[in-house]
Amino acid sequence: MTPLINQSRRENSAEHSWHLAMYALVLSEHASAPVDVLRVVKMLLIHDIVEIDAGDVPFHDPVARAGQAEREQLAAERIFSLLPDAQAGEFRSLWLEFEAGESDDARFAKSLDRFQPLLHNAATGGGSWVECQVTEEQAMTRYRPPIERGAPALWDESAELIRQHFHKPRND
Repeated sequence: MTPLINQSRRENSAEHSWHLAMYALVLSEHASAPVDVLRVVKMLLIHDIVEIDAGDVPFHDPVARAGQAEREQLAAERIFSLLPDAQAGEFRSLWLEFEAGESDDARFAKSLDRFQPLLHNAATGGGSWVECQVTEEQAMTRYRPPIERGAPALWDESAELIRQHFHKPRND
């Protein structure tokens, strides 16, 4: 998880999910296509609960991410099996839609899932970018596709924040 903007500690999963739900409500006008905000919020919350159950790993750590998709698949199956069939089917469908990232709702949800930690990193002097020694090229490559696909205007702002971070004078 990324640091809180006040840098007092790392953001916890509940805060991350709350931020994303609020981002969906506030930023939906910037989606690349009209979206159903309630569906987007559901996708984000379901996606996060699966990540929490699987063990959320740092986005910028490829070693820790190895096998994450399989862990999340098992977590999703476990969580959804606890629900009544109709609800399990709905939640599984929303989770799979988010993971596939093909619908307008899923593209926007995925864009927010990348945009939110990017904002935190930019606002905290690099946050996990510094910790994981992320380069400007890596940041652009990792953030651009999902953000630009789901919310091009948010990508324009994101790209500028990344450039500002990597080109500001350092006080080393």
